Amino acid sequence: MRTRYRRKWTAPLALLACGSLLLSGCADFDNTAAGQKFTPVNPPSPESPPQVGPGGEAGDSGPGGPGRGNGPNQTPTPVPPPQGCKDFDKAVIATCLDTVAAVAAIPGDGTAPSALAGERKSGRIMFAAAGKDPAGWATIPVDGSGDGGLTSLALSPGFAEDQLVFAYITTPTDNRVVRLAKGQAPKPVLTGIPKGASGNRGAIGTDGKGALLVATGDAGNPGLAADPASLAGKVLRVDTSGKPAPGNPTAGSAVFSTGVHSPGGICGDQSGSRVWLTDRLADKDVLHRLRAGQPLTTPAWTWPDKPGVAGCADFVGATGYLSIATSVAGNLQNLPVTPDGAVTGKPGVTLDGKTGKPPKTFGRLSSMSMINPQIALVGTINKDGGAPVSSDDRLVIITPAASTGGGGKD
Repeated sequence: MRTRYRRKWTAPLALLACGSLLLSGCADFDNTAAGQKFTPVNPPSPESPPQVGPGGEAGDSGPGGPGRGNGPNQTPTPVPPPQGCKDFDKAVIATCLDTVAAVAAIPGDGTAPSALAGERKSGRIMFAAAGKDPAGWATIPVDGSGDGGLTSLALSPGFAEDQLVFAYITTPTDNRVVRLAKGQAPKPVLTGIPKGASGNRGAIGTDGKGALLVATGDAGNPGLAADPASLAGKVLRVDTSGKPAPGNPTAGSAVFSTGVHSPGGICGDQSGSRVWLTDRLADKDVLHRLRAGQPLTTPAWTWPDKPGVAGCADFVGATGYLSIATSVAGNLQNLPVTPDGAVTGKPGVTLDGKTGKPPKTFGRLSSMSMINPQIALVGTINKDGGAPVSSDDRLVIITPAASTGGGGKD
Protein backbone atom coordinates (compact mmCIF):
# COMPACT_ATOMS: atom_id res chain seq x y z
CA MET A 1 0.00 0.00 0.00
CA ARG A 2 1.27 3.49 -0.75
CA THR A 3 0.35 6.36 1.50
CA ARG A 4 -0.66 9.66 -0.10
CA TYR A 5 0.13 13.03 1.39
CA ARG A 6 -1.07 16.56 0.72
CA ARG A 7 0.61 18.18 -2.24
CA LYS A 8 2.04 21.02 -0.19
CA TRP A 9 2.06 22.41 3.29
CA THR A 10 -0.36 25.24 4.00
CA ALA A 11 -1.26 27.70 6.73
CA PRO A 12 2.15 27.96 8.47
CA LEU A 13 2.28 28.96 12.11
CA ALA A 14 2.82 32.67 12.65
CA LEU A 15 6.25 33.77 13.80
CA LEU A 16 6.24 37.29 15.23
CA ALA A 17 9.03 39.57 14.12
CA CYS A 18 11.92 39.69 16.52
CA GLY A 19 15.30 41.26 16.68
CA SER A 20 18.71 39.77 17.23
CA LEU A 21 18.75 38.27 20.71
CA LEU A 22 21.31 36.98 23.14
CA LEU A 23 20.10 34.94 26.10
CA SER A 24 16.45 35.55 25.31
CA GLY A 25 13.65 34.32 23.10
CA CYS A 26 11.47 36.47 20.91
CA ALA A 27 8.86 34.39 19.13
CA ASP A 28 5.11 33.98 19.38
CA PHE A 29 3.40 30.91 18.00
CA ASP A 30 -0.18 30.49 16.88
CA ASN A 31 -1.54 28.40 19.73
CA THR A 32 -4.68 27.49 17.82
CA ALA A 33 -2.63 24.68 16.26
CA ALA A 34 -1.88 23.12 19.63
CA GLY A 35 -4.01 20.12 20.42
CA GLN A 36 -5.49 19.74 16.95
CA LYS A 37 -5.83 16.24 15.56
CA PHE A 38 -4.02 15.11 12.44
CA THR A 39 -6.05 13.06 9.99
CA PRO A 40 -3.92 11.40 7.33
CA VAL A 41 -5.23 11.38 3.79
CA ASN A 42 -4.88 7.59 3.87
CA PRO A 43 -4.48 5.75 7.20
CA PRO A 44 -1.00 4.24 7.64
CA SER A 45 -0.53 0.52 7.27
CA PRO A 46 0.10 -1.14 10.65
CA GLU A 47 2.58 -3.48 8.94
CA SER A 48 4.74 -0.64 7.61
CA PRO A 49 7.43 1.13 9.64
CA PRO A 50 7.78 4.90 9.65
CA GLN A 51 9.65 6.40 6.72
CA VAL A 52 10.52 9.84 5.51
CA GLY A 53 7.75 12.00 4.11
CA PRO A 54 6.08 13.70 2.46
CA GLY A 55 7.16 12.80 -1.05
CA GLY A 56 9.51 10.15 0.30
CA GLU A 57 8.03 7.25 -1.63
CA ALA A 58 7.97 6.55 -5.31
CA GLY A 59 4.45 6.67 -6.65
CA ASP A 60 3.10 9.15 -4.11
CA SER A 61 1.21 12.25 -5.09
CA GLY A 62 2.85 14.40 -2.44
CA PRO A 63 5.09 17.38 -2.94
CA GLY A 64 7.44 15.33 -5.10
CA GLY A 65 4.75 15.59 -7.75
CA PRO A 66 4.02 13.50 -10.82
CA GLY A 67 6.89 11.99 -12.74
CA ARG A 68 8.60 10.48 -9.71
CA GLY A 69 7.25 7.03 -10.48
CA ASN A 70 3.47 7.33 -10.22
CA GLY A 71 2.69 3.88 -11.59
CA PRO A 72 3.76 0.34 -10.73
CA ASN A 73 5.91 0.06 -13.88
CA GLN A 74 7.58 3.45 -13.69
CA THR A 75 11.16 3.97 -12.55
CA PRO A 76 11.46 6.22 -9.48
CA THR A 77 13.23 9.49 -10.13
CA PRO A 78 15.76 10.50 -7.45
CA VAL A 79 15.42 13.90 -5.82
CA PRO A 80 17.96 16.34 -7.32
CA PRO A 81 20.94 17.12 -5.08
CA PRO A 82 20.87 20.33 -3.04
CA GLN A 83 22.02 23.59 -4.58
CA GLY A 84 23.55 25.68 -1.85
CA CYS A 85 21.00 26.01 0.95
CA LYS A 86 18.14 25.00 -1.37
CA ASP A 87 17.08 21.41 -0.78
CA PHE A 88 14.70 19.85 -3.30
CA ASP A 89 13.49 17.13 -0.97
CA LYS A 90 10.07 18.24 0.29
CA ALA A 91 10.64 16.42 3.57
CA VAL A 92 13.29 19.03 4.47
CA ILE A 93 11.85 22.11 6.21
CA ALA A 94 15.09 23.83 7.29
CA THR A 95 18.61 23.92 5.84
CA CYS A 96 22.11 25.29 6.45
CA LEU A 97 21.98 24.82 10.21
CA ASP A 98 24.91 23.56 12.28
CA THR A 99 24.75 20.22 14.13
CA VAL A 100 21.05 20.05 15.04
CA ALA A 101 21.38 18.01 18.23
CA ALA A 102 18.16 19.30 19.82
CA VAL A 103 14.65 19.51 18.37
CA ALA A 104 11.38 20.54 20.01
CA ALA A 105 8.43 20.22 17.64
CA ILE A 106 5.53 22.65 17.96
CA PRO A 107 2.27 20.67 18.35
CA GLY A 108 -0.20 20.97 15.49
CA ASP A 109 -2.24 19.18 12.86
CA GLY A 110 0.75 18.59 10.59
CA THR A 111 -0.28 20.97 7.81
CA ALA A 112 2.46 23.43 8.78
CA PRO A 113 5.16 21.51 10.66
CA SER A 114 7.39 23.71 12.78
CA ALA A 115 9.90 23.34 15.58
CA LEU A 116 12.70 24.89 17.56
CA ALA A 117 16.05 23.50 16.39
CA GLY A 118 19.08 23.76 18.68
CA GLU A 119 22.68 23.74 17.48
CA ARG A 120 24.93 21.78 19.83
CA LYS A 121 28.15 23.75 19.51
CA SER A 122 26.85 27.31 19.05
CA GLY A 123 23.94 27.18 21.51
CA ARG A 124 21.81 28.90 18.88
CA ILE A 125 18.09 28.04 18.78
CA MET A 126 16.27 28.58 15.49
CA PHE A 127 12.56 28.63 14.74
CA ALA A 128 11.97 26.48 11.65
CA ALA A 129 8.69 26.11 9.76
CA ALA A 130 7.77 24.55 6.43
CA GLY A 131 7.91 27.13 3.65
CA LYS A 132 9.89 29.68 5.68
CA ASP A 133 13.56 30.42 6.20
CA PRO A 134 14.83 29.54 9.69
CA ALA A 135 14.71 32.50 12.06
CA GLY A 136 16.78 33.16 15.18
CA TRP A 137 14.86 32.56 18.40
CA ALA A 138 17.53 32.59 21.11
CA THR A 139 21.21 31.91 21.81
CA ILE A 140 22.44 30.25 25.00
CA PRO A 141 26.14 30.37 25.94
CA VAL A 142 27.37 26.76 26.05
CA ASP A 143 30.60 24.77 26.23
CA GLY A 144 30.43 22.71 23.05
CA SER A 145 33.71 20.86 23.55
CA GLY A 146 33.68 17.07 23.44
CA ASP A 147 30.09 15.82 23.37
CA GLY A 148 28.72 18.75 25.40
CA GLY A 149 26.83 21.89 24.44
CA LEU A 150 23.13 22.25 23.73
CA THR A 151 22.01 18.62 23.54
CA SER A 152 18.25 18.64 24.15
CA LEU A 153 15.18 20.85 23.98
CA ALA A 154 11.68 20.22 25.27
CA LEU A 155 8.52 22.27 25.39
CA SER A 156 6.95 22.76 28.78
CA PRO A 157 4.11 20.31 29.56
CA GLY A 158 1.91 23.43 29.67
CA PHE A 159 3.48 25.14 26.66
CA ALA A 160 0.15 26.36 25.24
CA GLU A 161 -0.31 28.45 28.40
CA ASP A 162 3.18 29.24 29.71
CA GLN A 163 5.25 29.28 26.44
CA LEU A 164 8.25 27.87 28.32
CA VAL A 165 11.04 25.89 26.65
CA PHE A 166 13.60 23.77 28.51
CA ALA A 167 17.17 23.14 27.35
CA TYR A 168 19.88 20.73 28.51
CA ILE A 169 23.25 22.46 28.23
CA THR A 170 26.92 22.17 29.18
CA THR A 171 28.60 25.15 30.83
CA PRO A 172 32.30 25.58 31.72
CA THR A 173 31.57 24.14 35.18
CA ASP A 174 28.62 21.74 34.96
CA ASN A 175 25.74 20.31 32.97
CA ARG A 176 22.35 21.82 33.68
CA VAL A 177 18.74 22.38 32.65
CA VAL A 178 17.60 25.93 31.94
CA ARG A 179 14.26 27.33 30.88
CA LEU A 180 13.55 30.09 28.38
CA ALA A 181 10.56 32.31 27.87
CA LYS A 182 9.85 35.12 25.45
CA GLY A 183 11.90 38.21 26.20
CA GLN A 184 13.66 36.66 29.20
CA ALA A 185 17.17 35.38 29.84
CA PRO A 186 17.50 31.62 30.41
CA LYS A 187 16.93 30.73 34.05
CA PRO A 188 18.66 27.79 35.74
CA VAL A 189 16.28 25.01 36.73
CA LEU A 190 18.58 22.12 37.64
CA THR A 191 22.30 22.73 38.14
CA GLY A 192 25.35 20.86 39.39
CA ILE A 193 25.04 17.84 37.10
CA PRO A 194 28.65 16.56 36.90
CA LYS A 195 30.70 17.47 33.84
CA GLY A 196 33.52 15.38 32.40
CA ALA A 197 35.72 15.05 29.34
CA SER A 198 32.88 12.91 27.92
CA GLY A 199 29.44 11.74 29.04
CA ASN A 200 27.97 15.26 29.06
CA ARG A 201 25.08 14.66 26.70
CA GLY A 202 21.62 14.82 28.27
CA ALA A 203 18.02 14.39 27.14
CA ILE A 204 14.76 16.00 28.25
CA GLY A 205 11.25 14.60 27.79
CA THR A 206 7.86 14.69 29.47
CA ASP A 207 5.99 11.90 31.23
CA GLY A 208 2.45 12.76 30.10
CA LYS A 209 1.57 13.75 33.67
CA GLY A 210 2.93 17.28 33.79
CA ALA A 211 6.50 16.46 34.88
CA LEU A 212 9.84 16.66 33.07
CA LEU A 213 12.09 13.63 32.65
CA VAL A 214 15.79 14.51 32.48
CA ALA A 215 18.34 11.86 31.49
CA THR A 216 21.88 12.80 32.52
CA GLY A 217 25.19 11.39 31.25
CA ASP A 218 27.70 9.73 33.56
CA ALA A 219 30.41 12.39 32.96
CA GLY A 220 32.74 9.69 31.66
CA ASN A 221 32.63 7.78 34.95
CA PRO A 222 30.31 4.74 34.71
CA GLY A 223 30.40 4.34 38.49
CA LEU A 224 28.43 7.56 38.94
CA ALA A 225 25.40 5.95 37.28
CA ALA A 226 24.91 3.76 40.36
CA ASP A 227 25.96 6.36 42.95
CA PRO A 228 22.81 7.61 44.74
CA ALA A 229 24.64 10.76 45.84
CA SER A 230 25.36 11.90 42.26
CA LEU A 231 23.06 13.50 39.71
CA ALA A 232 25.11 11.89 36.92
CA GLY A 233 23.87 8.79 35.10
CA LYS A 234 20.27 9.17 36.22
CA VAL A 235 16.77 9.78 34.94
CA LEU A 236 15.43 12.64 37.04
CA ARG A 237 11.74 13.51 37.31
CA VAL A 238 11.15 17.16 38.23
CA ASP A 239 8.48 19.82 37.97
CA THR A 240 8.96 22.89 35.79
CA SER A 241 10.79 24.68 38.62
CA GLY A 242 13.32 21.85 38.95
CA LYS A 243 12.00 20.41 42.22
CA PRO A 244 11.35 16.67 42.67
CA ALA A 245 7.97 15.91 41.15
CA PRO A 246 5.16 14.47 43.31
CA GLY A 247 4.86 10.71 43.02
CA ASN A 248 8.57 9.97 42.60
CA PRO A 249 9.81 6.59 43.89
CA THR A 250 11.45 8.29 46.89
CA ALA A 251 9.68 11.31 48.35
CA GLY A 252 11.83 14.43 48.15
CA SER A 253 14.23 12.88 45.63
CA ALA A 254 14.33 13.73 41.93
CA VAL A 255 15.72 10.30 40.99
CA PHE A 256 13.31 8.30 38.84
CA SER A 257 15.74 5.63 37.63
CA THR A 258 19.47 4.88 37.67
CA GLY A 259 21.99 3.38 35.27
CA VAL A 260 22.24 5.91 32.40
CA HIS A 261 25.56 6.40 30.58
CA SER A 262 25.28 8.51 27.40
CA PRO A 263 21.60 9.21 26.70
CA GLY A 264 20.42 9.81 23.15
CA GLY A 265 16.75 10.65 23.57
CA ILE A 266 13.53 10.24 25.56
CA CYS A 267 10.18 9.66 23.88
CA GLY A 268 6.79 8.15 24.61
CA ASP A 269 3.11 8.15 23.84
CA GLN A 270 0.92 11.10 24.80
CA SER A 271 -0.52 9.41 27.89
CA GLY A 272 2.88 8.44 29.30
CA SER A 273 2.01 4.75 29.41
CA ARG A 274 5.08 4.02 27.27
CA VAL A 275 8.24 6.05 27.92
CA TRP A 276 11.53 5.10 26.27
CA LEU A 277 15.19 6.05 26.68
CA THR A 278 18.01 5.36 24.23
CA ASP A 279 21.50 5.00 25.68
CA ARG A 280 25.03 4.24 24.52
CA LEU A 281 27.23 1.94 26.59
CA ALA A 282 30.87 1.09 26.04
CA ASP A 283 30.07 -2.24 24.35
CA LYS A 284 26.58 -1.72 22.89
CA ASP A 285 23.67 0.64 22.29
CA VAL A 286 20.44 -0.02 24.14
CA LEU A 287 16.78 0.94 24.38
CA HIS A 288 15.15 1.02 27.81
CA ARG A 289 11.53 1.28 28.77
CA LEU A 290 11.42 3.63 31.74
CA ARG A 291 9.62 2.48 34.88
CA ALA A 292 9.60 4.39 38.15
CA GLY A 293 12.24 3.22 40.61
CA GLN A 294 13.58 0.44 38.41
CA PRO A 295 17.29 0.55 37.52
CA LEU A 296 18.17 0.32 33.85
CA THR A 297 19.70 -3.14 33.86
CA THR A 298 17.59 -5.09 31.33
CA PRO A 299 17.17 -3.31 27.97
CA ALA A 300 14.10 -3.69 25.80
CA TRP A 301 16.47 -3.99 22.82
CA THR A 302 20.24 -4.10 22.27
CA TRP A 303 22.47 -3.15 19.31
CA PRO A 304 25.92 -4.78 19.61
CA ASP A 305 27.00 -3.01 16.40
CA LYS A 306 26.57 0.40 18.12
CA PRO A 307 24.80 2.47 15.42
CA GLY A 308 24.75 5.50 17.74
CA VAL A 309 21.16 5.52 18.98
CA ALA A 310 19.85 9.04 19.36
CA GLY A 311 16.32 10.48 19.36
CA CYS A 312 13.19 8.37 19.10
CA ALA A 313 9.51 8.69 18.16
CA ASP A 314 6.69 6.48 19.43
CA PHE A 315 4.56 5.74 16.35
CA VAL A 316 3.20 2.61 18.06
CA GLY A 317 -0.42 3.81 18.15
CA ALA A 318 -0.40 4.64 14.43
CA THR A 319 1.83 1.95 12.96
CA GLY A 320 3.03 -0.43 15.66
CA TYR A 321 6.61 0.87 15.41
CA LEU A 322 9.02 2.77 17.63
CA SER A 323 11.40 4.74 15.40
CA ILE A 324 14.97 5.36 16.60
CA ALA A 325 17.39 7.73 14.85
CA THR A 326 21.07 6.80 14.66
CA SER A 327 23.94 9.26 14.49
CA VAL A 328 26.72 6.87 13.47
CA ALA A 329 24.96 4.47 11.08
CA GLY A 330 22.82 7.33 9.77
CA ASN A 331 19.50 5.49 9.50
CA LEU A 332 16.17 4.89 11.21
CA GLN A 333 15.75 1.71 13.24
CA ASN A 334 12.03 0.86 13.27
CA LEU A 335 11.30 -1.53 16.12
CA PRO A 336 7.93 -3.37 16.19
CA VAL A 337 6.23 -2.77 19.54
CA THR A 338 2.78 -3.70 20.88
CA PRO A 339 0.54 -1.11 22.60
CA ASP A 340 1.52 -2.56 25.99
CA GLY A 341 5.19 -1.96 25.21
CA ALA A 342 6.39 -5.43 24.23
CA VAL A 343 9.02 -5.66 21.49
CA THR A 344 7.93 -8.32 18.98
CA GLY A 345 10.79 -8.55 16.48
CA LYS A 346 13.96 -7.11 15.02
CA PRO A 347 14.05 -3.49 13.84
CA GLY A 348 13.56 -2.72 10.17
CA VAL A 349 16.06 -0.23 8.80
CA THR A 350 15.05 2.74 6.63
CA LEU A 351 16.71 5.99 5.50
CA ASP A 352 19.92 4.04 5.02
CA GLY A 353 20.44 4.91 1.36
CA LYS A 354 19.75 1.28 0.40
CA THR A 355 16.04 0.72 1.10
CA GLY A 356 13.00 2.55 -0.24
CA LYS A 357 11.94 3.53 -3.74
CA PRO A 358 14.07 5.46 -4.45
CA PRO A 359 16.62 4.75 -1.69
CA LYS A 360 17.19 7.75 0.53
CA THR A 361 19.45 8.91 3.33
CA PHE A 362 19.97 12.20 5.14
CA GLY A 363 23.18 11.05 6.80
CA ARG A 364 23.72 11.24 10.54
CA LEU A 365 20.47 11.69 12.48
CA SER A 366 20.08 13.04 15.99
CA SER A 367 17.20 14.40 18.04
CA MET A 368 13.59 13.52 17.17
CA SER A 369 10.43 15.23 18.36
CA MET A 370 6.81 14.44 17.59
CA ILE A 371 4.34 17.02 16.29
CA ASN A 372 1.51 14.57 16.90
CA PRO A 373 1.23 10.75 17.05
CA GLN A 374 1.75 10.46 13.29
CA ILE A 375 4.36 13.11 12.41
CA ALA A 376 7.84 13.74 13.83
CA LEU A 377 10.83 15.90 13.00
CA VAL A 378 14.47 14.82 13.11
CA GLY A 379 17.66 16.88 13.00
CA THR A 380 20.88 15.97 11.21
CA ILE A 381 24.42 16.33 12.58
CA ASN A 382 26.46 15.79 9.42
CA LYS A 383 28.72 18.74 10.29
CA ASP A 384 29.84 16.80 13.35
CA GLY A 385 31.93 14.02 11.79
CA GLY A 386 29.65 13.16 8.87
CA ALA A 387 29.75 13.95 5.17
CA PRO A 388 27.70 17.15 4.90
CA VAL A 389 26.06 18.27 1.67
CA SER A 390 25.61 21.94 0.84
CA SER A 391 22.22 22.17 2.59
CA ASP A 392 23.32 20.55 5.86
CA ASP A 393 22.53 20.51 8.60
CA ARG A 394 18.81 19.98 8.10
CA LEU A 395 15.47 19.46 9.83
CA VAL A 396 13.46 16.65 8.24
CA ILE A 397 9.84 15.45 8.46
CA ILE A 398 9.28 11.78 9.35
CA THR A 399 5.82 10.25 8.80
CA PRO A 400 4.38 6.75 8.66
CA ALA A 401 4.59 5.57 5.05
CA ALA A 402 4.21 2.35 3.08
CA SER A 403 7.78 1.12 3.31
CA THR A 404 9.64 -1.83 4.77
CA GLY A 405 13.23 -2.20 5.80
CA GLY A 406 15.82 -4.83 6.44
CA GLY A 407 16.43 -6.63 9.70
CA GLY A 408 18.48 -5.34 12.58
CA LYS A 409 20.73 -7.08 15.05
CA ASP A 410 19.77 -8.53 18.37
